[in-house]
Amino acid sequence: MVKVNPERIPPKVIKTAICAQSRLFTIESIDLRFSNGTEVQWERLKGSSRGAVLIVPLINNDTVLLIREFAVGMERYELALPKGKIDPGETVLEAANREMMEEVGYGANQLIHIDSLTIAPGYLGHTTHIVVGEDLYEKKLAGDEPEKIEVIPWKLSQLGELLRHPEMTEARTIAALFMVRERQKYETD
Repeated sequence: MVKVNPERIPPKVIKTAICAQSRLFTIESIDLRFSNGTEVQWERLKGSSRGAVLIVPLINNDTVLLIREFAVGMERYELALPKGKIDPGETVLEAANREMMEEVGYGANQLIHIDSLTIAPGYLGHTTHIVVGEDLYEKKLAGDEPEKIEVIPWKLSQLGELLRHPEMTEARTIAALFMVRERQKYETD
């Protein structure tokens, strides 16, 4: 287990200023003073305080529904789990069920929030909530995707093969699939 030093004092925020803003993100500069007196200016990309959801829709204990959609950040198609932002007034589980219906055409009778992850926390203020969807039923909602999303069933027992696929690089998806596979293993032991 990692030992935490309770005497470690976080730096003091001296000043925060907005450098730029878009409909999704805010870029902030932050002036910090560390306990040793060192002052620095860092920048961070700040997302919504509500965060986002990433859903692991399980058709059965070994079959997950992936999506293949265009990832503009990488300028290519990627295999991933369905995901999206949490809208104002939505809970994590409501957002997960809505995103699942929009992207894979299924809702879930059982939704379980298993963990929350950050991505590049050194400069990105964003949390993704990992939700497992079980006991699925068909229901399609219109989403905001510019083209039809391809839905691909995949066996968790073939995760190694999936990781070798050139379109499978999305770290949140990889982490969530391992988390769910471990969860499944402990439930059957």
